[in-house]
Amino acid sequence: MKFKKLEINGFKSFSEKTTILIEEGLTGIVGPNGCGKSNIVESLRWCMGENSAKSMRGSGMEDVIFSGTSNRPSKNISEVSLLLDNKNKDGPSQYKQFDEIGVKRKITKDKGSKYYINDKEVRARDVQTFFADLS
Repeated sequence: MKFKKLEINGFKSFSEKTTILIEEGLTGIVGPNGCGKSNIVESLRWCMGENSAKSMRGSGMEDVIFSGTSNRPSKNISEVSLLLDNKNKDGPSQYKQFDEIGVKRKITKDKGSKYYINDKEVRARDVQTFFADLS
């Protein structure tokens, strides 16, 4: 099972929707200091079920929501989606019928996180187990 696409919206330094295609071979993230390279890696970990605000370099989980700049207003929602290729049917048994599997995590200020697999709401534990089963 391979990562195909990462979509980030309102996560840390990503105020607008950003799509990163993960193609065959090597995909690299290059840029100057402070451009958000580490935020991309953190968005992956967060979408995969990371629950420690400290490991996300914040004091609380809501710190992952874009907090605004002098030019852009803050957001109330942060969302990260990860699309996985399942054409080889390597995923967990309940997802064998799908060629692609979408995992999404969404956090709203003062409401907490919600997780989705193929647009169906699931528990955090389900997402963590999903990725643990893949390893």
